[in-house]
Amino acid sequence: MSSGVRTAGFGTGVLSRAAALIHTLVTVEALLLLTASPGMAGLLLLGPDPANLPLAAVFLLPLGPALSAALYALHHRTADLTDLHPARAYARGWRLNARAALKLWTPLLGWLTLIAFTLTHFSATGLPGWWAVLLGVIGGGSLLWGAHALVLTSLFAFRARDTARLAAYFLFRHARATLGAASLLVLVAASTALLTEALPALLAAPLLLSLLHSSRPVIAETQEDFTV
Repeated sequence: MSSGVRTAGFGTGVLSRAAALIHTLVTVEALLLLTASPGMAGLLLLGPDPANLPLAAVFLLPLGPALSAALYALHHRTADLTDLHPARAYARGWRLNARAALKLWTPLLGWLTLIAFTLTHFSATGLPGWWAVLLGVIGGGSLLWGAHALVLTSLFAFRARDTARLAAYFLFRHARATLGAASLLVLVAASTALLTEALPALLAAPLLLSLLHSSRPVIAETQEDFTV
């Protein structure tokens, strides 16, 4: 009898849950880097010339489905050490969401590239200085919209235009979730600028888990009010 109790409890303790989380994060991180590696390898070959921005956007295309699959796997993770399948969940997330993620990721990248290209060549535009500030604000808002859209397209099977509308709706509907996404973007930007651009890539899984945590109100309302 005691043996049966020990067996039932195995994999559910604090240490087991911590080990399950670490295993899931490491596995998802490795798979994310693997699936995004074709574009990442291309980025390493590019110089810092602003003229390379359009090509950099092309290299970043595989990152969208990879991030979506990672969010799916992290959302469906289990704390039971005896029932871990993060690689299977990642593969399923990529298969289900790759096309939908690209439908939103591609125009977002194009829009951000246009903004970045304009800002890096701003002196040639002849526009007043406040336009640069406005473009920076629009770019930041677009990134926050993209964070919501990425979570929604990873966890729900909406049409691309419906996902886009919901992401815009939640920008102000759940200010705390938007603020959480903003803090993660600031952290990524700061670590890239002050340390190395490789650091956000190496910490992508924990960052995405934090995004999921801050997006819980968005996920809950979407499940309650916008799904059958």
